[in-house]
Amino acid sequence: MNLRFDIQTIALVLAWAGIACWGICFWWMHRISSRQDTMLKELHEMTERIEQISKEGHELMRDVHPQVGEIKEHVESVKEAVSPEKS
Repeated sequence: MNLRFDIQTIALVLAWAGIACWGICFWWMHRISSRQDTMLKELHEMTERIEQISKEGHELMRDVHPQVGEIKEHVESVKEAVSPEKS
């Protein structure tokens, strides 16, 4: 009878230890999940800022693009005028 009591006691202690482990695991996963949510919110805000900057950059490129073509034409004409082969 003494042996049976010891086995039941060990089983009860292990059961409580298992319940405690589940509680700790749940708390830990909740904590990790909260950190991930915070990180995802920060990343989302960052991507929105990057997207806004990218849109502004595209707008600037649209404004500058026609001028770039004109500059290329002027550079080509200056290049032809200055080239040593023409002298």
